[in-house]
Amino acid sequence: MNTGQKVAIGGTLAMVLAVGIELLWLHHERTTGWKQPVAIDYGPTDLDDLVFLKKKRPLNLADVKQLDGTTVWVSAGGQLDYYPYAAHRADYAKSAGTLLGAEPLVIKDVFEQVAPKQATFRIPGGDRQVLVVFTMPKSADPARQYAVPVGYRQGHDYTFYTDEIFFYDDPHQLYSFWGPQIWQAVDAHQVIMGMTEHEVEMALGQVSKSDGKNYGNRLVVYANVGHPMAVTFVKNHVTAFRPD
Repeated sequence: MNTGQKVAIGGTLAMVLAVGIELLWLHHERTTGWKQPVAIDYGPTDLDDLVFLKKKRPLNLADVKQLDGTTVWVSAGGQLDYYPYAAHRADYAKSAGTLLGAEPLVIKDVFEQVAPKQATFRIPGGDRQVLVVFTMPKSADPARQYAVPVGYRQGHDYTFYTDEIFFYDDPHQLYSFWGPQIWQAVDAHQVIMGMTEHEVEMALGQVSKSDGKNYGNRLVVYANVGHPMAVTFVKNHVTAFRPD
């Protein structure tokens, strides 16, 4: 038998073997029957993660001005100082307070102003900051107007943080499943036993430091607008808290 014949026979045998394996596999599939896919347990779903948070994604002043006359609620609690407002200007010289989580604001106007360096800690100054004018319907003087920076202009380009600073829908409705006891604590900016990290963050603000990255199982110290509070979480529920 010459070399060519050997190669031909070898190729034929390889082909027969491959066909045989395929037939055996098909027979196995047909006789074994369908197996139900194994369900993967990803653990419990956090209802907070299922809440739809509306985004505006403004590109210019006209987009932000569409908020005029509407009510927004503070998402970035404990981060932004707001200022007295009069004659289309913010008085950067003195803070009127710090925006707190879930507080309602009624937007009245939007404008630009050159910001001093000390007012650019959270929102960059750029060539000019962009500020919104608002009233606080839950305050002692609900008609008084204030201003808070929400973005800046650099040359002809604008950058806005309104989607990160505000809820456009009432968080009391968005997170209604938290229940009245939790919301009473949030609105009073207090912490109570059993709250989750997200709930405490809404109550005490987003400025904090923690002793680890295991969300829901760690010690977190919240700045709490100058009144630090140390909160211990186990399985994402408050188990202890104390002034720090």
